[in-house]
Amino acid sequence: MEIRDTKPLSGPAPVRKAAARAGAAPASSTVAEVSETVVIGGVPENEMTPRVRQALMGLLGEVDRLRRDLDEARNRIAYLERLADEDTLMPIANRRAFVRELSRMMAFAQRYGTPASVIYFDVDGLKLINDEFGHAAGDAALLHIAQTLIDSVRNSDIVGRLGGDEFGVLLVQTDETTAMHKAASLAVAITERPLLWQGSEIRLSASYGTHSFHGTEDVGAALAAADRAMYLRKKEQRSGK
Repeated sequence: MEIRDTKPLSGPAPVRKAAARAGAAPASSTVAEVSETVVIGGVPENEMTPRVRQALMGLLGEVDRLRRDLDEARNRIAYLERLADEDTLMPIANRRAFVRELSRMMAFAQRYGTPASVIYFDVDGLKLINDEFGHAAGDAALLHIAQTLIDSVRNSDIVGRLGGDEFGVLLVQTDETTAMHKAASLAVAITERPLLWQGSEIRLSASYGTHSFHGTEDVGAALAAADRAMYLRKKEQRSGK
């Protein structure tokens, strides 16, 4: 709705001169004549019939309602997209979203020649935690480890859940040596942050494997390589090497 005002108009000069000859005191101000025009939908209101005005107001109200519905639909879509990409237990990427981001990072690495790395974590002794403290404690342990990983990586890195007790960390612009050091520091961070559960302190640990790439291999092959490195490391730890 627009309101248009014209500029104030002063009285005509002949009237002012006649008043002066009559001995009248000059006016200190003149009365402004204001022309006000209400515009609805680009049409001046004084050009509308009552029925046209009513129909136009109804149409504008419908447009406003449709805009609100569109905003709600967009918010709903964003919410569903977030649910589709997020793990059901913890606020990190699920396997589908992690694999998609890994694919994007491999394409980026291939195009620009910059290395990137993926770390594969497997939580140690989760079954023992479930058996001794219950499955709720096991879920809390997974959530605790996920939060530790989130707190210990860059904003540009991606943490995801790859399976029941398996996590992945995607490190952007990271070569093999740096990835190994980062994986070791993350494993230490998990060990140094025990879970406090109903008065008990549950010690946590995770085995890891890393794989660096330049985008010239398959996404599945990259994950499988990191997985194999993790199991090899776990086997060596069990054998005491």
